[in-house]
Amino acid sequence: MLNYLSVKNYALIDSLEIEFNKGLSIITGETGAGKSILLGALSLILGQRADGSVLKNKDLKCVIEGSFSIAAYQLEEFFKQNEIDFEPTAVLRREINPAGKSRAFINDTPVNLNVLNDLGFKLLDIHSQHQNLNLNDSGFQLNIIDTFAGNVDFLDLYKVQYQEYFNLKKKLETLIADASRSKDDFEYFQFQFDELEKAKLLENEQDVLENEQITLNHTGEIQRNLGIIFNLLSENEESVISGLNESYKAANQTTAYLADMAGFAERLESTYIEIKDIALEIEKMASHIHFDPDRSSFVNERLNLIYTLQKKHKVSTVTELIAIRKDFYDRINDIESFDERLKALQDAFEKQKVKLEDLAEKLSKKRKKTFSDIEKYVIEHLKALGMPNAAFQITADYHSDFTANGKDKINFLFSANKNSEIQNISKVASGGEISRLMLSIKSLISKSAALPSIIFDEIDTGVSGEIAYKMGSIMLHMSEFMQVISITHLPQVAAKGNTHYKVYKEEGTNHTTTRIIKLNDEERLLEIAKMLSGENLSQQALENAKVLLSK
Repeated sequence: MLNYLSVKNYALIDSLEIEFNKGLSIITGETGAGKSILLGALSLILGQRADGSVLKNKDLKCVIEGSFSIAAYQLEEFFKQNEIDFEPTAVLRREINPAGKSRAFINDTPVNLNVLNDLGFKLLDIHSQHQNLNLNDSGFQLNIIDTFAGNVDFLDLYKVQYQEYFNLKKKLETLIADASRSKDDFEYFQFQFDELEKAKLLENEQDVLENEQITLNHTGEIQRNLGIIFNLLSENEESVISGLNESYKAANQTTAYLADMAGFAERLESTYIEIKDIALEIEKMASHIHFDPDRSSFVNERLNLIYTLQKKHKVSTVTELIAIRKDFYDRINDIESFDERLKALQDAFEKQKVKLEDLAEKLSKKRKKTFSDIEKYVIEHLKALGMPNAAFQITADYHSDFTANGKDKINFLFSANKNSEIQNISKVASGGEISRLMLSIKSLISKSAALPSIIFDEIDTGVSGEIAYKMGSIMLHMSEFMQVISITHLPQVAAKGNTHYKVYKEEGTNHTTTRIIKLNDEERLLEIAKMLSGENLSQQALENAKVLLSK
Protein backbone atom coordinates (compact mmCIF):
# COMPACT_ATOMS: atom_id res chain seq x y z
CA MET A 1 0.00 0.00 0.00
CA LEU A 2 0.97 3.65 -0.43
CA ASN A 3 2.30 4.91 2.91
CA TYR A 4 3.76 8.28 2.15
CA LEU A 5 4.04 10.83 -0.67
CA SER A 6 6.38 13.82 -0.84
CA VAL A 7 6.19 16.37 -3.66
CA LYS A 8 8.56 19.32 -4.13
CA ASN A 9 8.49 22.00 -6.83
CA TYR A 10 5.82 20.39 -9.02
CA ALA A 11 3.18 22.49 -10.87
CA LEU A 12 1.41 24.53 -8.13
CA ILE A 13 3.10 22.61 -5.30
CA ASP A 14 6.06 24.15 -3.44
CA SER A 15 6.43 21.37 -0.92
CA LEU A 16 3.88 18.82 0.20
CA GLU A 17 4.00 15.72 2.39
CA ILE A 18 1.16 13.33 3.09
CA GLU A 19 0.84 10.02 4.92
CA PHE A 20 -1.82 7.51 3.82
CA ASN A 21 -3.56 4.83 5.90
CA LYS A 22 -5.15 1.47 5.23
CA GLY A 23 -8.82 1.27 4.32
CA LEU A 24 -10.72 3.93 2.38
CA SER A 25 -9.09 7.35 2.13
CA ILE A 26 -11.08 10.29 0.76
CA ILE A 27 -9.61 13.33 -1.00
CA THR A 28 -11.88 16.34 -1.55
CA GLY A 29 -11.41 19.92 -2.61
CA GLU A 30 -12.75 22.64 -4.85
CA THR A 31 -12.47 22.24 -8.60
CA GLY A 32 -9.04 23.50 -9.60
CA ALA A 33 -7.60 23.19 -6.12
CA GLY A 34 -4.96 20.73 -7.34
CA LYS A 35 -6.33 17.21 -6.88
CA SER A 36 -5.35 16.29 -10.44
CA ILE A 37 -1.93 17.85 -9.83
CA LEU A 38 -1.45 15.47 -6.92
CA LEU A 39 -2.30 12.54 -9.19
CA GLY A 40 0.07 13.85 -11.84
CA ALA A 41 2.91 13.91 -9.32
CA LEU A 42 2.08 10.40 -8.19
CA SER A 43 2.04 9.22 -11.81
CA LEU A 44 5.64 10.36 -12.22
CA ILE A 45 6.95 7.90 -9.62
CA LEU A 46 4.93 5.22 -11.40
CA GLY A 47 6.90 5.76 -14.62
CA GLN A 48 5.03 8.43 -16.55
CA ARG A 49 7.20 10.65 -18.76
CA ALA A 50 7.75 14.31 -17.87
CA ASP A 51 9.77 17.38 -18.87
CA GLY A 52 10.85 20.70 -17.40
CA SER A 53 7.39 22.21 -17.87
CA VAL A 54 6.23 20.56 -14.61
CA LEU A 55 8.63 22.64 -12.49
CA LYS A 56 7.02 25.36 -10.37
CA ASN A 57 10.33 27.14 -9.90
CA LYS A 58 12.24 26.73 -13.15
CA ASP A 59 15.58 27.18 -11.36
CA LEU A 60 15.11 24.25 -8.96
CA LYS A 61 14.68 20.56 -9.54
CA CYS A 62 11.43 18.70 -8.89
CA VAL A 63 11.61 15.76 -6.48
CA ILE A 64 8.74 13.32 -5.94
CA GLU A 65 9.06 10.41 -3.54
CA GLY A 66 6.64 7.70 -2.51
CA SER A 67 6.89 4.93 0.04
CA PHE A 68 5.03 1.61 -0.45
CA SER A 69 4.61 -1.41 1.83
CA ILE A 70 5.29 -4.44 -0.39
CA ALA A 71 6.18 -7.29 1.97
CA ALA A 72 2.96 -9.20 1.26
CA TYR A 73 3.04 -9.06 -2.54
CA GLN A 74 5.76 -11.54 -3.64
CA LEU A 75 7.90 -8.97 -5.45
CA GLU A 76 11.28 -10.36 -4.42
CA GLU A 77 11.89 -11.90 -7.85
CA PHE A 78 11.16 -8.59 -9.60
CA PHE A 79 13.79 -6.85 -7.47
CA LYS A 80 16.28 -9.66 -8.03
CA GLN A 81 15.83 -9.60 -11.81
CA ASN A 82 16.38 -5.85 -11.87
CA GLU A 83 19.33 -5.96 -9.46
CA ILE A 84 17.63 -3.83 -6.80
CA ASP A 85 17.91 -4.44 -3.06
CA PHE A 86 14.58 -5.73 -1.77
CA GLU A 87 13.13 -4.12 1.35
CA PRO A 88 9.67 -4.59 2.91
CA THR A 89 9.15 -0.89 2.20
CA ALA A 90 9.98 0.29 -1.32
CA VAL A 91 10.87 3.93 -1.88
CA LEU A 92 10.26 5.22 -5.41
CA ARG A 93 11.81 8.57 -6.29
CA ARG A 94 11.76 10.76 -9.37
CA GLU A 95 13.90 13.83 -9.98
CA ILE A 96 13.50 16.31 -12.85
CA ASN A 97 16.11 19.05 -13.24
CA PRO A 98 15.57 22.52 -14.78
CA ALA A 99 16.86 21.25 -18.14
CA GLY A 100 14.04 18.68 -18.22
CA LYS A 101 16.34 15.71 -17.60
CA SER A 102 14.76 13.00 -15.49
CA ARG A 103 16.23 10.44 -13.09
CA ALA A 104 14.39 7.57 -11.40
CA PHE A 105 15.31 5.52 -8.33
CA ILE A 106 13.96 2.51 -6.47
CA ASN A 107 15.45 2.12 -2.99
CA ASP A 108 18.16 4.61 -4.05
CA THR A 109 19.15 2.41 -7.01
CA PRO A 110 19.00 4.25 -10.37
CA VAL A 111 16.53 2.60 -12.77
CA ASN A 112 15.08 3.41 -16.18
CA LEU A 113 11.45 4.42 -16.65
CA ASN A 114 10.43 0.99 -17.93
CA VAL A 115 11.47 -0.64 -14.65
CA LEU A 116 9.74 2.09 -12.65
CA ASN A 117 6.61 1.67 -14.73
CA ASP A 118 6.66 -2.13 -14.35
CA LEU A 119 6.88 -1.87 -10.57
CA GLY A 120 4.27 0.91 -10.44
CA PHE A 121 1.88 -1.30 -12.38
CA LYS A 122 2.21 -3.91 -9.62
CA LEU A 123 1.67 -1.41 -6.81
CA LEU A 124 -1.07 1.00 -7.76
CA ASP A 125 -3.99 1.34 -10.15
CA ILE A 126 -4.98 4.94 -10.85
CA HIS A 127 -8.52 4.94 -12.20
CA SER A 128 -9.08 8.29 -13.88
CA GLN A 129 -12.31 9.38 -15.56
CA HIS A 130 -10.98 8.69 -19.04
CA GLN A 131 -10.23 5.10 -18.03
CA ASN A 132 -13.96 4.44 -18.24
CA LEU A 133 -13.37 4.36 -21.98
CA ASN A 134 -11.30 1.21 -21.40
CA LEU A 135 -14.54 -0.68 -20.88
CA ASN A 136 -14.86 -0.66 -24.67
CA ASP A 137 -11.36 -2.06 -25.12
CA SER A 138 -11.25 -5.82 -25.71
CA GLY A 139 -7.82 -6.08 -24.08
CA PHE A 140 -9.11 -4.45 -20.89
CA GLN A 141 -12.15 -6.72 -20.90
CA LEU A 142 -9.94 -9.77 -21.33
CA ASN A 143 -7.72 -8.66 -18.45
CA ILE A 144 -10.78 -8.36 -16.18
CA ILE A 145 -11.78 -11.94 -16.97
CA ASP A 146 -8.24 -13.32 -16.52
CA THR A 147 -7.83 -11.51 -13.21
CA PHE A 148 -11.12 -12.90 -11.88
CA ALA A 149 -10.37 -16.39 -13.22
CA GLY A 150 -6.87 -16.44 -11.72
CA ASN A 151 -5.30 -17.01 -15.13
CA VAL A 152 -2.14 -14.99 -14.52
CA ASP A 153 0.29 -17.93 -14.25
CA PHE A 154 -1.38 -19.89 -17.04
CA LEU A 155 -1.39 -16.81 -19.26
CA ASP A 156 2.33 -16.33 -18.60
CA LEU A 157 2.91 -19.93 -19.73
CA TYR A 158 0.84 -19.30 -22.84
CA LYS A 159 2.78 -16.10 -23.63
CA VAL A 160 6.12 -17.94 -23.50
CA GLN A 161 4.84 -20.46 -26.05
CA TYR A 162 3.23 -17.69 -28.10
CA GLN A 163 6.55 -15.87 -28.34
CA GLU A 164 8.17 -19.06 -29.64
CA TYR A 165 5.32 -19.46 -32.14
CA PHE A 166 5.65 -15.82 -33.21
CA ASN A 167 9.43 -16.13 -33.68
CA LEU A 168 9.06 -19.30 -35.77
CA LYS A 169 6.35 -17.66 -37.85
CA LYS A 170 8.56 -14.66 -38.58
CA LYS A 171 11.52 -16.90 -39.45
CA LEU A 172 9.32 -18.96 -41.76
CA GLU A 173 7.95 -15.88 -43.51
CA THR A 174 11.48 -14.50 -43.91
CA LEU A 175 12.82 -17.80 -45.25
CA ILE A 176 9.97 -18.12 -47.76
CA ALA A 177 10.55 -14.55 -48.97
CA ASP A 178 14.31 -15.12 -49.16
CA ALA A 179 13.78 -18.40 -51.03
CA SER A 180 11.55 -16.72 -53.57
CA ARG A 181 13.99 -13.88 -54.17
CA SER A 182 17.06 -16.11 -54.16
CA LYS A 183 15.65 -18.60 -56.63
CA ASP A 184 15.12 -15.72 -59.01
CA ASP A 185 18.79 -14.81 -58.50
CA PHE A 186 20.10 -18.38 -58.72
CA GLU A 187 21.17 -18.23 -62.38
CA TYR A 188 22.94 -14.93 -61.79
CA PHE A 189 24.81 -16.29 -58.77
CA GLN A 190 25.74 -19.46 -60.66
CA PHE A 191 27.07 -17.51 -63.66
CA GLN A 192 29.20 -15.24 -61.47
CA PHE A 193 30.55 -18.17 -59.49
CA ASP A 194 31.37 -20.20 -62.63
CA GLU A 195 33.26 -17.27 -64.11
CA LEU A 196 35.37 -16.84 -60.98
CA GLU A 197 35.81 -20.58 -60.51
CA LYS A 198 36.96 -21.00 -64.11
CA ALA A 199 39.59 -18.30 -63.54
CA LYS A 200 41.25 -20.57 -60.91
CA LEU A 201 42.57 -17.60 -58.98
CA LEU A 202 45.50 -18.05 -56.58
CA GLU A 203 46.64 -15.93 -53.66
CA ASN A 204 49.59 -13.56 -54.56
CA GLU A 205 49.25 -14.60 -58.21
CA GLN A 206 48.85 -11.02 -59.38
CA ASP A 207 52.15 -9.82 -57.86
CA VAL A 208 54.09 -12.73 -59.37
CA LEU A 209 52.60 -12.23 -62.82
CA GLU A 210 53.12 -8.47 -62.79
CA ASN A 211 56.81 -8.97 -61.92
CA GLU A 212 57.19 -11.58 -64.65
CA GLN A 213 55.49 -9.28 -67.17
CA ILE A 214 58.02 -6.55 -66.41
CA THR A 215 60.87 -9.02 -66.96
CA LEU A 216 59.45 -10.29 -70.28
CA ASN A 217 58.87 -6.78 -71.57
CA HIS A 218 62.53 -5.81 -70.88
CA THR A 219 64.37 -9.04 -71.84
CA GLY A 220 66.75 -7.37 -74.34
CA GLU A 221 67.78 -4.64 -71.95
CA ILE A 222 68.30 -7.15 -69.15
CA GLN A 223 70.49 -9.41 -71.34
CA ARG A 224 72.55 -6.45 -72.51
CA ASN A 225 73.22 -5.18 -68.98
CA LEU A 226 74.03 -8.64 -67.64
CA GLY A 227 76.53 -9.09 -70.50
CA ILE A 228 78.20 -5.78 -69.69
CA ILE A 229 78.50 -6.76 -66.03
CA PHE A 230 79.93 -10.20 -66.87
CA ASN A 231 82.48 -8.81 -69.35
CA LEU A 232 83.68 -6.13 -66.95
CA LEU A 233 84.05 -8.62 -64.14
CA SER A 234 85.51 -11.61 -65.95
CA GLU A 235 85.94 -11.64 -69.76
CA ASN A 236 88.11 -8.63 -70.55
CA GLU A 237 91.90 -8.86 -70.40
CA GLU A 238 91.81 -6.14 -67.81
CA SER A 239 88.78 -7.53 -66.03
CA VAL A 240 88.05 -6.92 -62.37
CA ILE A 241 88.66 -10.57 -61.50
CA SER A 242 92.03 -10.61 -63.29
CA GLY A 243 93.08 -7.40 -61.56
CA LEU A 244 92.02 -8.67 -58.17
CA ASN A 245 93.90 -11.92 -58.74
CA GLU A 246 97.11 -10.06 -59.59
CA SER A 247 96.63 -7.70 -56.66
CA TYR A 248 96.17 -10.60 -54.28
CA LYS A 249 99.36 -12.29 -55.53
CA ALA A 250 101.42 -9.09 -55.15
CA ALA A 251 100.06 -8.45 -51.65
CA ASN A 252 100.67 -12.03 -50.61
CA GLN A 253 104.29 -11.84 -51.78
CA THR A 254 104.80 -8.57 -49.90
CA THR A 255 103.74 -10.11 -46.60
CA ALA A 256 107.21 -11.74 -46.40
CA TYR A 257 108.69 -8.26 -46.06
CA LEU A 258 105.80 -6.26 -44.56
CA ALA A 259 103.76 -7.94 -41.88
CA ASP A 260 100.91 -5.37 -42.14
CA MET A 261 100.17 -6.53 -45.69
CA ALA A 262 98.80 -9.89 -44.47
CA GLY A 263 95.42 -8.34 -43.63
CA PHE A 264 95.18 -6.67 -47.03
CA ALA A 265 96.08 -9.93 -48.76
CA GLU A 266 93.22 -11.74 -46.96
CA ARG A 267 90.73 -9.03 -47.88
CA LEU A 268 91.82 -9.05 -51.52
CA GLU A 269 91.49 -12.86 -51.60
CA SER A 270 87.99 -12.67 -50.11
CA THR A 271 86.94 -9.96 -52.57
CA TYR A 272 88.35 -11.95 -55.46
CA ILE A 273 86.31 -15.04 -54.47
CA GLU A 274 83.11 -12.96 -53.97
CA ILE A 275 83.43 -11.15 -57.34
CA LYS A 276 84.20 -14.42 -59.10
CA ASP A 277 81.00 -15.95 -57.61
CA ILE A 278 78.99 -12.91 -58.73
CA ALA A 279 80.34 -13.23 -62.25
CA LEU A 280 79.38 -16.91 -62.38
CA GLU A 281 75.84 -16.18 -61.11
CA ILE A 282 75.43 -13.31 -63.58
CA GLU A 283 76.52 -15.65 -66.37
CA LYS A 284 74.04 -18.28 -65.19
CA MET A 285 71.24 -15.71 -64.91
CA ALA A 286 71.98 -14.42 -68.41
CA SER A 287 71.72 -17.93 -69.78
CA HIS A 288 68.15 -18.19 -68.46
CA ILE A 289 66.96 -14.79 -69.64
CA HIS A 290 65.30 -15.00 -73.02
CA PHE A 291 62.10 -13.70 -74.53
CA ASP A 292 59.31 -16.33 -74.76
CA PRO A 293 56.45 -14.95 -76.88
CA ASP A 294 54.07 -17.73 -75.76
CA ARG A 295 54.77 -17.07 -72.08
CA SER A 296 54.45 -13.33 -72.61
CA SER A 297 51.08 -13.84 -74.27
CA PHE A 298 49.92 -16.09 -71.41
CA VAL A 299 51.02 -13.61 -68.70
CA ASN A 300 49.32 -10.70 -70.48
CA GLU A 301 46.08 -12.63 -70.97
CA ARG A 302 46.09 -13.82 -67.36
CA LEU A 303 46.60 -10.32 -66.00
CA ASN A 304 43.95 -8.92 -68.32
CA LEU A 305 41.50 -11.51 -66.96
CA ILE A 306 42.37 -10.56 -63.38
CA TYR A 307 42.05 -6.83 -64.11
CA THR A 308 38.70 -7.38 -65.85
CA LEU A 309 37.32 -9.36 -62.91
CA GLN A 310 38.58 -6.76 -60.44
CA LYS A 311 36.94 -3.95 -62.39
CA LYS A 312 33.69 -5.90 -62.71
CA HIS A 313 33.46 -6.61 -58.99
CA LYS A 314 34.96 -3.25 -57.95
CA VAL A 315 37.90 -4.65 -56.00
CA SER A 316 41.69 -4.32 -56.32
CA THR A 317 43.15 -7.64 -55.19
CA VAL A 318 42.88 -11.32 -56.04
CA THR A 319 42.21 -12.02 -52.36
CA GLU A 320 39.00 -9.98 -52.60
CA LEU A 321 37.98 -11.85 -55.78
CA ILE A 322 38.48 -15.17 -53.99
CA ALA A 323 36.28 -13.92 -51.13
CA ILE A 324 33.57 -12.92 -53.62
CA ARG A 325 33.78 -16.36 -55.23
CA LYS A 326 33.23 -17.96 -51.81
CA ASP A 327 30.25 -15.67 -51.17
CA PHE A 328 28.61 -16.75 -54.44
CA TYR A 329 29.36 -20.38 -53.55
CA ASP A 330 27.69 -19.97 -50.13
CA ARG A 331 24.64 -18.28 -51.69
CA ILE A 332 24.24 -21.08 -54.18
CA ASN A 333 24.46 -23.66 -51.38
CA ASP A 334 21.89 -21.71 -49.35
CA ILE A 335 19.48 -21.69 -52.28
CA GLU A 336 20.00 -25.38 -52.95
CA SER A 337 19.33 -26.11 -49.24
CA PHE A 338 16.24 -23.87 -49.00
CA ASP A 339 13.80 -26.73 -49.51
CA GLU A 340 15.43 -28.77 -46.76
CA ARG A 341 15.57 -25.86 -44.31
CA LEU A 342 12.07 -24.75 -45.23
CA LYS A 343 10.66 -28.19 -44.47
CA ALA A 344 12.49 -28.36 -41.12
CA LEU A 345 11.20 -24.91 -40.12
CA GLN A 346 7.67 -25.68 -41.29
CA ASP A 347 7.67 -28.88 -39.21
CA ALA A 348 8.84 -26.97 -36.12
CA PHE A 349 6.24 -24.25 -36.74
CA GLU A 350 3.39 -26.77 -37.09
CA LYS A 351 4.42 -28.55 -33.88
CA GLN A 352 4.49 -25.23 -32.02
CA LYS A 353 1.13 -24.29 -33.52
CA VAL A 354 -0.44 -27.50 -32.20
CA LYS A 355 1.05 -26.88 -28.75
CA LEU A 356 -0.20 -23.28 -28.74
CA GLU A 357 -3.64 -24.30 -29.99
CA ASP A 358 -3.98 -26.65 -27.02
CA LEU A 359 -2.98 -23.90 -24.55
CA ALA A 360 -5.29 -21.36 -26.22
CA GLU A 361 -8.20 -23.78 -26.00
CA LYS A 362 -7.57 -24.46 -22.32
CA LEU A 363 -7.27 -20.73 -21.66
CA SER A 364 -10.53 -20.11 -23.48
CA LYS A 365 -12.33 -22.76 -21.42
CA LYS A 366 -11.02 -21.31 -18.15
CA ARG A 367 -12.29 -17.90 -19.22
CA LYS A 368 -15.74 -19.08 -20.29
CA LYS A 369 -16.25 -20.81 -16.95
CA THR A 370 -16.20 -17.39 -15.28
CA PHE A 371 -18.68 -15.64 -17.59
CA SER A 372 -21.84 -16.46 -15.67
CA ASP A 373 -20.30 -15.60 -12.27
CA ILE A 374 -19.03 -12.26 -13.56
CA GLU A 375 -22.35 -11.44 -15.20
CA LYS A 376 -24.25 -12.32 -12.03
CA TYR A 377 -21.91 -10.27 -9.80
CA VAL A 378 -22.01 -7.18 -12.03
CA ILE A 379 -25.80 -7.27 -12.45
CA GLU A 380 -26.32 -7.58 -8.68
CA HIS A 381 -24.10 -4.56 -8.04
CA LEU A 382 -25.75 -2.55 -10.81
CA LYS A 383 -29.10 -3.23 -9.19
CA ALA A 384 -27.72 -2.06 -5.86
CA LEU A 385 -26.52 1.07 -7.64
CA GLY A 386 -29.99 2.00 -8.84
CA MET A 387 -30.16 0.07 -12.10
CA PRO A 388 -32.76 -2.65 -11.36
CA ASN A 389 -33.29 -3.52 -15.01
CA ALA A 390 -29.64 -3.55 -16.05
CA ALA A 391 -28.45 -6.42 -18.21
CA PHE A 392 -24.80 -7.40 -18.62
CA GLN A 393 -23.51 -10.16 -20.85
CA ILE A 394 -20.11 -11.41 -21.97
CA THR A 395 -19.73 -12.88 -25.45
CA ALA A 396 -16.69 -14.55 -26.96
CA ASP A 397 -15.58 -14.91 -30.55
CA TYR A 398 -12.24 -16.03 -31.96
CA HIS A 399 -9.43 -14.28 -33.76
CA SER A 400 -8.31 -15.93 -36.98
CA ASP A 401 -4.81 -16.28 -35.59
CA PHE A 402 -3.20 -16.39 -32.18
CA THR A 403 -2.56 -13.18 -30.24
CA ALA A 404 -0.36 -12.58 -27.21
CA ASN A 405 -3.46 -13.19 -25.04
CA GLY A 406 -4.92 -16.23 -26.79
CA LYS A 407 -7.52 -16.43 -29.55
CA ASP A 408 -10.52 -15.10 -27.63
CA LYS A 409 -12.21 -11.93 -28.81
CA ILE A 410 -14.21 -10.74 -25.79
CA ASN A 411 -17.08 -8.27 -25.88
CA PHE A 412 -19.01 -6.76 -22.97
CA LEU A 413 -22.68 -6.13 -23.78
CA PHE A 414 -24.89 -3.88 -21.67
CA SER A 415 -28.39 -2.54 -21.34
CA ALA A 416 -29.53 -0.15 -18.63
CA ASN A 417 -33.25 -0.27 -19.22
CA LYS A 418 -35.98 -2.88 -19.33
CA ASN A 419 -36.80 -4.25 -22.79
CA SER A 420 -33.84 -2.41 -24.30
CA GLU A 421 -31.66 -4.30 -26.72
CA ILE A 422 -28.41 -5.41 -25.13
CA GLN A 423 -25.55 -3.88 -27.11
CA ASN A 424 -21.91 -2.95 -27.02
CA ILE A 425 -21.20 -0.69 -24.03
CA SER A 426 -20.06 2.22 -26.20
CA LYS A 427 -23.47 2.37 -27.89
CA VAL A 428 -25.77 2.31 -24.89
CA ALA A 429 -24.08 3.49 -21.68
CA SER A 430 -24.22 7.08 -20.40
CA GLY A 431 -21.48 8.64 -18.28
CA GLY A 432 -23.18 7.81 -14.98
CA GLU A 433 -23.97 4.28 -16.15
CA ILE A 434 -20.39 3.74 -17.25
CA SER A 435 -19.12 4.90 -13.84
CA ARG A 436 -21.39 2.47 -11.99
CA LEU A 437 -20.50 -0.35 -14.35
CA MET A 438 -16.77 0.30 -13.99
CA LEU A 439 -17.00 0.43 -10.19
CA SER A 440 -18.86 -2.88 -10.20
CA ILE A 441 -16.12 -4.45 -12.30
CA LYS A 442 -13.31 -2.98 -10.19
CA SER A 443 -15.07 -4.29 -7.12
CA LEU A 444 -15.29 -7.69 -8.78
CA ILE A 445 -11.53 -8.01 -9.14
CA SER A 446 -10.53 -6.33 -5.88
CA LYS A 447 -10.33 -9.73 -4.15
CA SER A 448 -8.62 -11.43 -7.11
CA ALA A 449 -6.04 -8.82 -8.10
CA ALA A 450 -2.79 -8.98 -6.17
CA LEU A 451 -2.69 -5.19 -6.16
CA PRO A 452 -1.95 -3.21 -2.97
CA SER A 453 -3.76 0.03 -3.86
CA ILE A 454 -6.28 1.66 -6.17
CA ILE A 455 -7.11 5.34 -6.64
CA PHE A 456 -10.50 6.38 -8.00
CA ASP A 457 -10.41 9.81 -9.58
CA GLU A 458 -14.06 10.95 -9.51
CA ILE A 459 -15.45 7.60 -10.62
CA ASP A 460 -18.74 8.80 -9.13
CA THR A 461 -19.14 11.46 -11.82
CA GLY A 462 -22.70 11.54 -13.12
CA VAL A 463 -24.37 10.09 -10.03
CA SER A 464 -25.74 11.56 -6.81
CA GLY A 465 -27.95 10.89 -3.79
CA GLU A 466 -28.56 7.30 -2.77
CA ILE A 467 -26.57 5.91 -5.72
CA ALA A 468 -23.51 7.88 -4.65
CA TYR A 469 -23.96 6.55 -1.13
CA LYS A 470 -24.02 2.98 -2.43
CA MET A 471 -20.95 3.61 -4.59
CA GLY A 472 -19.19 4.75 -1.44
CA SER A 473 -20.30 1.56 0.30
CA ILE A 474 -18.80 -0.53 -2.50
CA MET A 475 -15.49 1.32 -2.25
CA LEU A 476 -15.52 0.81 1.51
CA HIS A 477 -16.08 -2.90 0.99
CA MET A 478 -13.21 -3.01 -1.52
CA SER A 479 -10.95 -1.39 1.07
CA GLU A 480 -11.21 -4.54 3.17
CA PHE A 481 -8.99 -6.24 0.58
CA MET A 482 -6.83 -3.38 -0.67
CA GLN A 483 -6.03 0.25 0.03
CA VAL A 484 -8.62 2.48 -1.71
CA ILE A 485 -8.17 6.22 -2.26
CA SER A 486 -11.13 8.09 -3.73
CA ILE A 487 -11.08 11.63 -5.09
CA THR A 488 -14.67 12.81 -5.01
CA HIS A 489 -17.04 15.81 -5.05
CA LEU A 490 -19.89 13.84 -3.50
CA PRO A 491 -20.57 14.06 0.25
CA GLN A 492 -22.23 10.63 0.24
CA VAL A 493 -18.94 9.06 -0.91
CA ALA A 494 -16.77 11.29 1.28
CA ALA A 495 -18.68 10.23 4.39
CA LYS A 496 -17.70 6.60 3.83
CA GLY A 497 -13.95 7.18 4.25
CA ASN A 498 -11.81 5.99 7.10
CA THR A 499 -9.50 8.94 6.52
CA HIS A 500 -10.33 12.29 4.92
CA TYR A 501 -7.91 14.71 3.22
CA LYS A 502 -8.63 18.13 1.80
CA VAL A 503 -6.76 19.74 -1.10
CA TYR A 504 -6.88 23.52 -1.25
CA LYS A 505 -5.11 26.48 -2.86
CA GLU A 506 -3.30 29.07 -0.80
CA GLU A 507 -3.19 32.46 -2.50
CA GLY A 508 -0.09 34.55 -1.86
CA THR A 509 0.85 38.00 -3.11
CA ASN A 510 2.73 36.73 -6.14
CA HIS A 511 2.01 33.04 -6.18
CA THR A 512 -0.57 30.30 -5.71
CA THR A 513 0.30 27.07 -3.93
CA THR A 514 -1.56 23.77 -3.64
CA ARG A 515 -1.65 22.23 -0.17
CA ILE A 516 -3.24 19.18 1.45
CA ILE A 517 -4.25 18.49 5.05
CA LYS A 518 -5.65 15.54 6.93
CA LEU A 519 -8.98 16.49 8.52
CA ASN A 520 -9.89 15.75 12.11
CA ASP A 521 -13.46 14.79 13.02
CA GLU A 522 -14.69 18.38 13.40
CA GLU A 523 -13.00 19.55 10.20
CA ARG A 524 -14.40 16.58 8.35
CA LEU A 525 -17.93 17.35 9.52
CA LEU A 526 -17.59 20.92 8.26
CA GLU A 527 -16.10 19.80 4.93
CA ILE A 528 -18.96 17.37 4.22
CA ALA A 529 -21.50 19.99 5.28
CA LYS A 530 -19.96 22.45 2.81
CA MET A 531 -20.12 19.78 0.10
CA LEU A 532 -23.85 19.56 0.84
CA SER A 533 -24.70 23.25 1.00
CA GLY A 534 -21.75 25.31 -0.21
CA GLU A 535 -19.73 27.86 1.75
CA ASN A 536 -22.82 29.29 3.48
CA LEU A 537 -23.25 26.57 6.06
CA SER A 538 -26.71 25.89 7.39
CA GLN A 539 -27.70 23.97 10.47
CA GLN A 540 -29.56 21.57 8.20
CA ALA A 541 -26.36 20.86 6.24
CA LEU A 542 -24.49 20.14 9.45
CA GLU A 543 -27.24 17.79 10.61
CA ASN A 544 -27.25 16.03 7.24
CA ALA A 545 -23.47 15.70 7.40
CA LYS A 546 -23.74 14.14 10.86
CA VAL A 547 -26.30 11.67 9.52
CA LEU A 548 -24.06 10.69 6.63
CA LEU A 549 -21.09 10.20 8.93
CA SER A 550 -23.11 8.21 11.43
CA LYS A 551 -24.01 5.70 8.75
